[in-house]
Amino acid sequence: QVQLVESGGGLVQAGGSLRLSCVASGSIFITNTMGWYRQAPGKQRELVAEITRGGNTNVANSVKGRFTISRDSVRKTVYLQMNSLKPEDTAVYYCRIKIIDSTTRDLEVWGQGTLVTVSS
Repeated sequence: QVQLVESGGGLVQAGGSLRLSCVASGSIFITNTMGWYRQAPGKQRELVAEITRGGNTNVANSVKGRFTISRDSVRKTVYLQMNSLKPEDTAVYYCRIKIIDSTTRDLEVWGQGTLVTVSS
């Protein structure tokens, strides 16, 4: 069984910063792409940023230049540094990883979500 634990969400004023972390644990053989998604009230879940095992990143245009994704593959952790936050960044942020588990199955695992609220 694989679990993700997210942390770092909270309330921040516009222009401020937050750093999200997501740690994976369990029967993981290989950690492939790791990413962050978000879902604002009344909206669909959308990709924020993702990073491959090789370090290639894909960042949404809406956050490009403000958010940075990084990973520590040894610690099975992915980070999202969020700077210059705007009220429209308010959402529940979800971590998602693609792994190969100890039985060589390809799996997609989601975290429980962490709320980010940006006040104006």
